[in-house]
Amino acid sequence: MDRKELFEKALSAREKAYAPYSGFKVGAALLTEDGSVFTGVNVENASYGAAICAERTAFVKAVSEGYRSFTAIAIAGGKDGETMEKCWPCGICRQFMYEFAPEIEVTTGTGADELETKNLSELLPEGFTL
Repeated sequence: MDRKELFEKALSAREKAYAPYSGFKVGAALLTEDGSVFTGVNVENASYGAAICAERTAFVKAVSEGYRSFTAIAIAGGKDGETMEKCWPCGICRQFMYEFAPEIEVTTGTGADELETKNLSELLPEGFTL
């Protein structure tokens, strides 16, 4: 699956995001080594610390199904009803992804024809490991 197809899956997933407080909806599409795709959305909560990001949602779904090898993730985000923004993972998500795939390719963009990809190790150099 190419980056554009993966981003389009993230964009589609974004429609299911629950973001009544920030209005910033995010969708993620996670590609496993065997070609399976798991999507996730951000889910906000009135207690802000209880919210979860789209990237972690996708990873938790995949890990809970027994997957441990990931090659790429695409992230689509922006204010509801407004122009898409580049939506790089937050610090918590970067560390969370690093646990499973320190070399995963991360793609985001302002649309399916305007994408940028970076390796997670570029976004989180010297990530924490035990």
